[in-house]
Amino acid sequence: MLSSLPTACAAATIAPGVERALADVGGDLTAFWNRHRESGEKFTEWRGVSAFAFAPTGPGTADFVQISLGREREHLAGPVVDRDYRPTSADQLFEPTWVSRESAVEARQLAGPVYRLRGRTGGGIVHMRSFLARRRIEREQREASRPELENRVIHEVGSVGVRDIPFLDANPDWFDFFPRENRFFADWARSSSAAARIFDHWAFDIHDFEGRGQKREIGFIPRPLKHPAEKLLAGEGVSVHRLMERIEAIDEEVGLPFAWLFLMTHGHWVDPDVGYIIADGLRAGRVRLPDKDAAVLLAWADRPYLF
Repeated sequence: MLSSLPTACAAATIAPGVERALADVGGDLTAFWNRHRESGEKFTEWRGVSAFAFAPTGPGTADFVQISLGREREHLAGPVVDRDYRPTSADQLFEPTWVSRESAVEARQLAGPVYRLRGRTGGGIVHMRSFLARRRIEREQREASRPELENRVIHEVGSVGVRDIPFLDANPDWFDFFPRENRFFADWARSSSAAARIFDHWAFDIHDFEGRGQKREIGFIPRPLKHPAEKLLAGEGVSVHRLMERIEAIDEEVGLPFAWLFLMTHGHWVDPDVGYIIADGLRAGRVRLPDKDAAVLLAWADRPYLF
């Protein structure tokens, strides 16, 4: 199965050159800025859209392989440094916020289009069950920080002054961590949506990389392959019964039972406040959902996650 999404993907070619140029000046940001602000040097960027292919490997929700492809063109992006402002950290050089992303028509195209695996951040070919198993890394990183966190305190400023609160007292469930990516799949598997294969409705924009001197980052952003024509917002004074009508319409439009909840975790097409209002309605006995869907929603309302 192959699905295409207009997911913008951009890969700057600036990083290797900046690393070498910084090394030439011993990491001195001021010297780097003075050297390059008048040079007129620019960097390029590959921009395009994504296509996703899927192949099942078993009956489970996560039993499939996803292949992520990019259809990309190389464009002239912008100057290496901001002429008017000295960078305060090297990270600003690797993620240049001063560059205006012109439209594909306006930006000068240098090469392409080309098709290639989106493997620069670890997401080109992924077996989803194995990927979800790798998500335990974050839990392991949290556990490794336990000695430090047991001694950390939070300074809370109140009407009676400042008081110190142990970090773990303020965050008692810090080590009871279940990654949102794993929760997304687990919620799907125990809901009405499980009647369909997840990759018939969602693609996953995956990243797995280690930043410069940073901890390993691994995760995904779910991308709906089909979404409703309009966003669903809670709105002031809207009734829970009206919202129930709206979510039923969304499920019908998308062609999937309980689709609205997963669109809500995505955070764009359904306002999270919709979930809280319906959860309150369930607890008060004012509305009903299938038991398994009600359990998923109530668990989400108690410990929400968003992408």
